[in-house]
Amino acid sequence: MFSGIIEETGTFGAVSMSSLSIKADLILGDLRLGDSVAVSGVCLTVTAIKGKTFDVDVMPETLRRSTLGALKTGESVNLERALTLSGRLAGHLVEGHVDETGVVERIDWEGGGELMTVAAPPEVMRYVVEKGFIAVDGLSLTVVGHTTDNFTVSLVAFSRSHTTIGQKRVGDRVNLEVDIIAKYVEKFVARREASLTEVFLAEHGFMS
Repeated sequence: MFSGIIEETGTFGAVSMSSLSIKADLILGDLRLGDSVAVSGVCLTVTAIKGKTFDVDVMPETLRRSTLGALKTGESVNLERALTLSGRLAGHLVEGHVDETGVVERIDWEGGGELMTVAAPPEVMRYVVEKGFIAVDGLSLTVVGHTTDNFTVSLVAFSRSHTTIGQKRVGDRVNLEVDIIAKYVEKFVARREASLTEVFLAEHGFMS
């Protein structure tokens, strides 16, 4: 589990059939084999640590379903170590399980902040609400507006300069993960509605 608060940006080194190599600095302080690291929002397992570089396992499905499969050597990636029970939850609960990818649709400026609009598929938009959370490339952001097929987030200067979000341009693809709480609420409500329907039918003689 992660918080969506990026600790540092790393540099993508290479990809093989089953692993990625990433150069980092800050997170290497207490990183151990088997630890989970969110790489641009994708939860991956550390399999090797060599100096300032660490390797993570990656499955073909992960490369297909996220932006990691399109990374080029030298590109920056957002990095966050898994949460600890003694740490602060400064963002929101992020699993590191990318739901879908979206595309940066437009970038506007308002005062000292950047407004980024991202086009997203229905599978994502059904969970997007104004002032709710969404993880974009692993970064916890607050939704400031949305339509049926896109959402807008506001980016402060710190986020733009300390994560990869400031490098994004119109047309770039980003990893998206919706708030897990929204999924749980949807499932709970659906079950409750189904149960109430069955009770109603039974009470009125439509079920034996």
